[in-house]
Amino acid sequence: MAYLCSMISKDLILSPIKTEMEEFEVRFKTSMHSDVSLLEKINHYIIKKKGKQIRPMFVFLTSKMLGEHSEKCFDAAILIELLHTATLVHDDVVDDANERRGAFSINALWKNKIAVLVGDFMLSKILLLSLEKNNASLLEIIARSVKEMSEGELLQIEKARLLDITEDVYYEIIKKKTASLIASCCEIGAAAVGDYENRKLMREFGENIGIAFQIKDDIFDYGNDPEIGKPTGADIREGKLTLPIIYVLNNAPKKIQNELFSIIKNNNQNNKKIKRAIDLVVKYKGISYASEKMKHFTNKALSLIENFPENEAKKALKALVKYTINREK
Repeated sequence: MAYLCSMISKDLILSPIKTEMEEFEVRFKTSMHSDVSLLEKINHYIIKKKGKQIRPMFVFLTSKMLGEHSEKCFDAAILIELLHTATLVHDDVVDDANERRGAFSINALWKNKIAVLVGDFMLSKILLLSLEKNNASLLEIIARSVKEMSEGELLQIEKARLLDITEDVYYEIIKKKTASLIASCCEIGAAAVGDYENRKLMREFGENIGIAFQIKDDIFDYGNDPEIGKPTGADIREGKLTLPIIYVLNNAPKKIQNELFSIIKNNNQNNKKIKRAIDLVVKYKGISYASEKMKHFTNKALSLIENFPENEAKKALKALVKYTINREK
């Protein structure tokens, strides 16, 4: 199974949940079924182009670390992956993105109207599957995540227009927009095995990993490798104030702050200016600062599970955490 490509051993990560991941693939495909041929064609395309499936791994490893797997664990993983897939489809429409994971996005191939409806179909499947299985507690976690991700996206749009995102506001945005889903993976993994005592702790664990994950993604925007999944300088072109930029805007000499702000506001489509902005962010320690913050949130997350009994799932979960910050794209 080619789920992960990293210096972190995929065997270590997958070993405790190999059977569950194989069964999950079958069940997830079934959950996407529709009698509408167009939708089946698109669903087949989505499944064929699936990513690393990190989020179901977080669900299964959390639940296995805390208890014995049950049918509810598969339900939880499917709900999470349906939500993740729906948000990716909708995000590509919102961002007017033509590529996803090195392939054409749904909206690029079938236009925005169809892409929105495909995402809506997946969200409806979350509701139906939850009701069919009487999984109200799992649905509550999913619904909260949808709410927070929507708020995070809108907060980012609001602040980006004014270009007044502070570091605190940045964390507020990514807690909702990105970290909320990984937090839900870990919370739902605990809920699926009936460990309600540790739900809050595992949500906090996932939230910290999600923040580190997003910071890593922000750092990718300053790389030179076209294989990272998005063009270098994409965030600058979109006027997004990410952590590396925020640090330089607050800590570089005033002249540099003004120059960088001007590029982001007035010249974010000029390739030469974008290159200059990237150089400034690197030179004035934006990347190194972001890297240190990423490590901080990662270590904070790992400390939260330190007192749990040692088992193979815990070792694998820690390896998966390390993968999220060491991944190359």
